[in-house]
Amino acid sequence: MAVPKMADGGRVLIIGAGGRMGAALARHLGNTRDVVGWKRADLDISQPSVVREAVRGQEFTTLIYTAGTTNVDRCEEYPAESQATNAETPRVLAEVCREKGARLIHVSTDYVFEGNNPELRKETDEAKPICLYGLHKLQGEHAVLETSPEFLVLRVSWLFGPDRKSFVDIILDRALEHDRVEAIADKVSSPTYSLDLAQWIEPMVDDRKYHGLLHLSNRGATSWREYGQKCLDIASALGLPLKVREVHGVSRKDFPAFKAQRPEFTAFDTSKFQEISGTVPRPWEEALEEYLTGRLTSGK
Repeated sequence: MAVPKMADGGRVLIIGAGGRMGAALARHLGNTRDVVGWKRADLDISQPSVVREAVRGQEFTTLIYTAGTTNVDRCEEYPAESQATNAETPRVLAEVCREKGARLIHVSTDYVFEGNNPELRKETDEAKPICLYGLHKLQGEHAVLETSPEFLVLRVSWLFGPDRKSFVDIILDRALEHDRVEAIADKVSSPTYSLDLAQWIEPMVDDRKYHGLLHLSNRGATSWREYGQKCLDIASALGLPLKVREVHGVSRKDFPAFKAQRPEFTAFDTSKFQEISGTVPRPWEEALEEYLTGRLTSGK
């Protein structure tokens, strides 16, 4: 558990600080604010009653919940855990934040959508999840905003960046070790760089003009295969000794190990965020190149 330091503004409590997004937020916000970051070992988020008491005992002005059960197949296998971490704990956090007069920023997912048409998803589009992960995340959204419409629910997708391996890092590892690399070609969404995300969220910590639902991602839509191919193209240009330089496309149906259905098209329309913030997210390709250049040239 991070030791808080004195800084400007109220204290921010981040639950999920060991994850990719939570770690990026803790690091970025910690430059100017008093931040307390709880990781998995600090709090059992599958026990809402435990969460309630732990959070009640803290002093903070904003709580950011970036945790939950995010393994889509695990949610199918352990539905009670998914329900607790993705739906019930957000409800408890919302209730405690309302009691304290604190702000809540809750992180959700593109998996709340069915994904059956190739149009960028807006906040006003109907959410119709096709797997338990998406269903429970949607229930969590409803619980938060029904507790207070002034709270903020951020839907994010395909997160990459430092602190924890993502698809980007896995695809590079495979290209270094294997003669053939495959990725799903019939699933499309919007990649999001965790460091960009942290910068976008910073003003939301205090500014209550950000409330309700908001979609956040880098600009553009891509399939897993195209995403993976861009990773290899960048890595190859940087001189990484790849064994293979092409990503072969396969269908979701070719992955029988999948227990959960995956929505086909869930790329975001971020025009609401752009209108409120005046910020236009950069293309995902540009953000990806920055991340990989930094990672590969630093040797990490």
